[in-house]
Amino acid sequence: MTEPDAPGAPAGSLRPVAALLAGAALVMLGNGPLATLVSLRLDALGTPRIATGLIMAAYFAGLTLGSLLAYRLVARAGHIRAFGAFASAVSALALAYPLIGHPLPWAALRMAEGFCMAGIFICVESWLNDRATPATRGKILAAYMICLYSGQAVGQFLLGLDEGPGRPQVFMLVSILVSLAVLPVALTRQAPPIMPDVASLPARRLYAASPLGLVGTIGSGLILGAIYALGPVFARAAAGLEAQGAALFMSAVIFGGVLLQWPLGRLSDAFDRRRVIAGTLAALAASAMVVPLLAREGQGALLASAALFGGFAFALYPLCVAHTNDHLGRQERVAASGGLVLAYSAGATAGPLAGSTAMSVLGAPGLFAYAAIIAGLVLGFALWRMLARAPVPAERQGTFQPVPGTTPLAAPLNPRGAPRLVQPPVGG
Repeated sequence: MTEPDAPGAPAGSLRPVAALLAGAALVMLGNGPLATLVSLRLDALGTPRIATGLIMAAYFAGLTLGSLLAYRLVARAGHIRAFGAFASAVSALALAYPLIGHPLPWAALRMAEGFCMAGIFICVESWLNDRATPATRGKILAAYMICLYSGQAVGQFLLGLDEGPGRPQVFMLVSILVSLAVLPVALTRQAPPIMPDVASLPARRLYAASPLGLVGTIGSGLILGAIYALGPVFARAAAGLEAQGAALFMSAVIFGGVLLQWPLGRLSDAFDRRRVIAGTLAALAASAMVVPLLAREGQGALLASAALFGGFAFALYPLCVAHTNDHLGRQERVAASGGLVLAYSAGATAGPLAGSTAMSVLGAPGLFAYAAIIAGLVLGFALWRMLARAPVPAERQGTFQPVPGTTPLAAPLNPRGAPRLVQPPVGG
């Protein structure tokens, strides 16, 4: 269901969704640095790398389960109450970390956190979908992604207050910020929506439509899941950075991802999108090999290389979504994007385990060696697909649109998948 703008709001205004966007930004501001904080604490406690990978992978496993199941809780309780419940749970989970002496139970906390974050994303994204109109859909999606990325990146600077294991201050700040996210949503005067029904195309149908789209999406999850989980450990072990430096490193990766998505996306609109995907993969593999080489060459060089790596790494997923959409009719695109979100989450769940294994064998630089190998393997697949299938004709290739890899309910926000509205003829 799509409703007009709120009374008194200009046409195309974001005012009807301002409370939701504020809540999403506060959640990401608090929860964004939590993965970095947990990763650094595990490393400081001397946790084996593979155990660290297992604990960090639990978040993405919970996120995947939440994407599949949490909508039932939202439909039963309603959006406002469900948002408050999920956010309160994340707030409480953040406070539980410093209370548990042994790190292995943290895997259960990470899984529960991922499940609850999926519930929060479902609340926000279904509500944004309900409020979106043809005039505001693209604007709402852009604003939502800005809230996600900027909150996640800026929140990393909370780690400058981290004083090492046993100190709960940053966990407390995370809890405070996530708790505050409930206020704008609970106090909104906007009526909550009816829960939409968003199906996800099965992997077999996605592969039949676009083998490269599906494989590239999984590869993106394998790489970014490992970087989110173990990037702070790399920054500390390979570059000798403390908590604040590791936070800067992760912020550079995220901000780099924001900066390069649009240029690469626009380039893919002008050429065979597979060529741009292949070029992105080649650049991703090359930048992954450069990051460890610059780890000891000064913080500026390391951050620049991290931003470049993040730019190519974050662009891969939306490029693959756009490529898949080029092979589907409009009526299948929302379901396809939902299926690709789940494929990304599956890759992100396996990524920390594979990345931690590489670090155990090769040391800290093994994380980016692993990323380079995954990018190289997907690149080889992309080159094979370019030989196996003719390119999509230019007139059928749609416009690139960055999309978040959160839950399947983000898919309808993509203007390419939104249903067309047919104007009735004038005069009946």
